[in-house]
Amino acid sequence: MTTSLSAQPVGAQALLRGLAVIDAVAAGHHGLAAIGEHINCTRSTTHRLVSALVHAGYLRHGAQGYQLGLKLATLGALAREQTPLAALARPIIEALAQTCGDSVHLGVREGDDVVYLDKVAGSRGLEMRSRPGLRLPLALTGVGRALMLDLQEPQWQRLYTQARDHQARQSDAPVAGLSPLEPPAWPEYRNRLLDYQRTSVVLDLEDNERGIRCVAAPVRDEHGMIVAAISIASATPWMSDARLAELAPRVRDAAAQLSHRIARPDLHPDADFSPPAGASHE
Repeated sequence: MTTSLSAQPVGAQALLRGLAVIDAVAAGHHGLAAIGEHINCTRSTTHRLVSALVHAGYLRHGAQGYQLGLKLATLGALAREQTPLAALARPIIEALAQTCGDSVHLGVREGDDVVYLDKVAGSRGLEMRSRPGLRLPLALTGVGRALMLDLQEPQWQRLYTQARDHQARQSDAPVAGLSPLEPPAWPEYRNRLLDYQRTSVVLDLEDNERGIRCVAAPVRDEHGMIVAAISIASATPWMSDARLAELAPRVRDAAAQLSHRIARPDLHPDADFSPPAGASHE
């Protein structure tokens, strides 16, 4: 948490510590000691917080330690439904998934991460680890790199370094469903971004998840600022270089459709748009 807990009123301290526990579990800290260390609380305080959250349904306890509870899943689904951007994008990404048969994602930037805001599964029965709410380093994924296209080269390199370090940590402690991969060297990565910047289409050639390729495009607001990105993803057998080229104009067109809906809210009064709270532009 960026705000000092000691500077908060007593009631607010308890609330913020409870939220910090949820954040810690979401970040992969599933044991009591690990949670306490992450939130900088004593074992007894951590135990009281965790027990209260389990009782309220926000956490659950099992063989793998503490996990997020079903109440958070319900709240997450409601939050997505109530997000104006998701409401604007939903018919567009549903139509795109239906016509191409592949999974379609909507992502937004939050700090140095991409957060998957929505996903429409494809019709091929393929399971991939992407899901609404998943957070990954921007420079690691196709949809994330589409959100980076307007940044300056020093920001590209900083985000690239973060993604490379993230992948190195996954190699040391693999996460279920994630196949650690070696990112391309910086000169190659930079050249790819320059190409993507010219075409407004980004490719993910198994950079993030082994066996998964995707094509993505940025979504812009009425001022031309990138506020989201759309991607089409599937297994490599369905994503040959030729098919990626075929899908590029489709995803770019879908992104343009969403950009138009954002720029002309008067034509869509049922779903007004405001930028995500965590979005930032360097």
